[in-house]
Amino acid sequence: MEVPGSSKKMIATQAEMVEAKVPLSYRDQCAHLLIPLNKCRQAEFYLPWKCEDERHVYEKCEYELVMERMLAMQKIREEQAKQKKHQASGVPLGARTANA
Repeated sequence: MEVPGSSKKMIATQAEMVEAKVPLSYRDQCAHLLIPLNKCRQAEFYLPWKCEDERHVYEKCEYELVMERMLAMQKIREEQAKQKKHQASGVPLGARTANA
């Protein structure tokens, strides 16, 4: 399963995510890191100072995805601004005559 426009590939399969009970909203390109993090959290009774390495790796992955989406959106907005500028500076299609 590939996400179009993303540099990261899906590593975890749907079956693995279902088995690990990963919520639908968390099934992205970083889900393969969330599965061991959640297992560690359960094993360590959700103590905040445990599983820090796994949490850091997962959060870094999520951050990189967000930054990638932000850059893609910025490019889309720049293209739209260029199109609007080009349309505004163009010759009007309905040319008027002096008698109109």
